[in-house]
Amino acid sequence: MTRPGGQWRNWAGSARVRPQRVEFPRSIEAVQRAVQAAASQGLRVKAVGAGHSFSPIAVAPGVLLDLTDLAGLVGIDRERGRATLLAGTRLHRVPALLASSGLAMTNLGDIDRQSISGAISTGTHGTGARFGGLATQVVGATLVTATGELLRVDESENAQLLPAVALGLGSLGILVDVTLQCVPQFVLHAVERPEALADVLPALDRRVEEADHFEFYWFPHTDAALTKTNNRLPVDAPRHPLAPVGRWVDDTLIGNAVYRVACDIGRIAPGTVPLINRTASRLWGDREFTDASERVFVAARTVRFREMEYAVPADQARPAFEALRTLIDDRGWRISFPVEVRFAAADDIWLSTAHGRASAYIAVHRYWREDPAEYFEAVEQIMLAHGGRPHWGKMHTLTARQLRERYPRFDDFVALRDRLDPDRLFANAYLERVLGE
Repeated sequence: MTRPGGQWRNWAGSARVRPQRVEFPRSIEAVQRAVQAAASQGLRVKAVGAGHSFSPIAVAPGVLLDLTDLAGLVGIDRERGRATLLAGTRLHRVPALLASSGLAMTNLGDIDRQSISGAISTGTHGTGARFGGLATQVVGATLVTATGELLRVDESENAQLLPAVALGLGSLGILVDVTLQCVPQFVLHAVERPEALADVLPALDRRVEEADHFEFYWFPHTDAALTKTNNRLPVDAPRHPLAPVGRWVDDTLIGNAVYRVACDIGRIAPGTVPLINRTASRLWGDREFTDASERVFVAARTVRFREMEYAVPADQARPAFEALRTLIDDRGWRISFPVEVRFAAADDIWLSTAHGRASAYIAVHRYWREDPAEYFEAVEQIMLAHGGRPHWGKMHTLTARQLRERYPRFDDFVALRDRLDPDRLFANAYLERVLGE
C-alpha cells in the first residue's frame, strides 16, 4: 500500500520502500508510457497490487506502478467459459464480475485481498489434491515488455511462453491483463471441526484423496487439529449458510478481535501461549454449512502476521510436519499462531512450487510484532531436507543457486528473462537474489 509522503509498505510491514516516483496508471497505454519513460531515465520499474506478499518481491526503489486503478472486467467468452480481467483487479471483486455469466474461479486461497496479477505471479494457491494453484487457471495474458511493447501470450500467440508468463514473479514485464479458464458456479459443503491430531495424521492421505478440498491447522503446544473439509456441489444444491450473527462471532469477534488481544498477551507473557492455544483450538471451528464457493474458500484476516510457506512432495507432508512439531518442543519456543497444512495437484508451470509433483504446503506464522527469524530459519532447514520449495511471496532465505537445483525449468525461465528484459528494467534486490543478476 502506498502511504502519504510516497512510502510504500506491504500488508505485513515486512517490506517497505520510498520510490523515486509513484504512478497510478488507469489504462494499458498509461503502463506502456510509464515503462518507456522509466527506461529512458535509467530507472527500474515495478508494478504492485495489494502488497499482500510477505517477501520483498514487489519492492520498487525506482518507479512504482500502483495498479489499483487498472481493474475490472475486459470481457467474457461464454462459449469457452473464460474471463479476461485487468491486472489490478482484486480477487474479492472477481465473483461479482463473473456472476452474471454463471462462472466462478476453479479454486481460491483463504485470502482474497490480492490483485489477480499479484496472486498468480507469486504462486498463490488454495487446497485440494485435484486442483492446482491460481496460475494453472491462466490461459492467456498480456505483458508490457521492457521496450514498452505489448506481448500477448495465449494458445494462439506465443503459446510456448505461457508456462513462464503465468507465474513470472514480475520479472518478465508488467502484466496488464489476465485470461482465466473458469468453471460453472458451484457451492461448497463445508465441515470444520477440531479433532485429535493423533486421529488426523494416520488418515491424512485418505482424507486428502476423498475430499475435494482438505486442510488442517495445528495449534502448537496442543494435540488438536482444526480440520476443514470442503466438497463441491452443483450451484442449485440446497444452501445452508452460516447465520450472520454466528459467522460474525466466529470469524470477526473470536477469529480476529479476540485473537489479536491473545497474540499481544502471548508476546508480553510467553508462558500463557500454551493455554491460549488450547483455548483457541476449542473455540474455533466445529461448524457445518453450505454456501457459494467464494464464501467458503475465503476467511477474513485482520490480525497481521509474518509467514513462511514451503511446498514439499505430498508424500513428505507427514514426516516434515512431525519434524516441525519436534523442533518446537525441543527448542521450547512459545508459538501462538497455528501451522497450516494444505495440498495441491502437480502442474507444468516452470516456477510453480508444484511443478512436476503433487505437493503439500506447510505454512508457519508469527505475530507481526514478534521476530520470526529464528523460528523460520529452523523450519526452513526441515523443509529443505524434505525437498521443499519456498512460496515466492512469503519469507525465505534461498538464492538462485539453491533454487536452480529445485526447479527443472529454472534455466529456461532465466533464459526467457534474459531475452525479454536483458537490462533488468523490472528487477529489484529480491529478484536478483532468487533469479540471479
